[in-house]
Amino acid sequence: MKYRRTPGRRAAVAGAGVAALLVAGLTFQNANAGESAEASTPGIPSAAAAGNLASALVPQNLAELESARAVLADEVTVPGTSWVTDPRAGRVVVTADRRVSDADWAKLGEVVGRLGPAVELRRTKGEFKPLIAGGDAIAGTGGRCSLGFNVVKSGQPYFITAGHCTEAVSTWTDSRGATIGRSERSGFPGNDFGLVKYTADVVHPSEVDLHNGSARAVTRAADATVGERVTRSGATTGVHSGRVTGLDATVNYGNGDIVSGLIQTDVCAEAGDSGGPLFDGDAAIGLTSGGSGDCTAGGVTFFQPVTEALSAFGARIG
Repeated sequence: MKYRRTPGRRAAVAGAGVAALLVAGLTFQNANAGESAEASTPGIPSAAAAGNLASALVPQNLAELESARAVLADEVTVPGTSWVTDPRAGRVVVTADRRVSDADWAKLGEVVGRLGPAVELRRTKGEFKPLIAGGDAIAGTGGRCSLGFNVVKSGQPYFITAGHCTEAVSTWTDSRGATIGRSERSGFPGNDFGLVKYTADVVHPSEVDLHNGSARAVTRAADATVGERVTRSGATTGVHSGRVTGLDATVNYGNGDIVSGLIQTDVCAEAGDSGGPLFDGDAAIGLTSGGSGDCTAGGVTFFQPVTEALSAFGARIG
């Protein structure tokens, strides 16, 4: 992903957007998912049957992993790192991107070594970034992003997208350059969700643009489960599918931008997709945050859970 910062703003915007003409179809091109991770220690099993984190692990093991995560949160401050719990393998997987130096890699190894078999250290060829650049759905002076999902708050129409997008852009336009809304709230870093209020009388159905002349209706929000097959849509790379590979991921994008509680997937994505929708059938699952790789080589992409964003904003899908 090509991460471009805009002078004077804390974060640059990624992604491209949603409906080309109506700002109605929610499409998000895959956030940076790129080169696949290469394990420096034995690899983790591939995504298997769906199941949430709590039910997949026995309480004792879960407590051990949570303790390990607490240590990682306190001691791992290197930009370009992430960690996520893999319930099938029963361990926490720490991943370092290509920016991590040999010296920092050695330090990570020391921390992971102290934590024992509950933690695995891996390296990825790509670079974790919020997605920015490219896209034609929603844009502002700070950059371009994808519209995530249309929502309703207090009876009024809004849409949600990535927080690093609304942090950088205050006024949004559609692909024709017409102003459609203003950013009202942002949650970034920490989280990665943003709320935009429509200021124009435009059509905004609750659906996702499939980039083939059709759309998928979205009627509800749901939590992701490990192994679940999910799909994302975006202006840069269209529609791509894959599996949820981990929950409650923490990613250090650098420059102090650390985001926690993310959904980790093997769905590909590229610059211009930030903020776009991740869905399963008619259920809204996530908003594209960032990742590593592209849709040629594949990789890792992280998504902000939609249910958390809706709860924070007091909004609903609609």
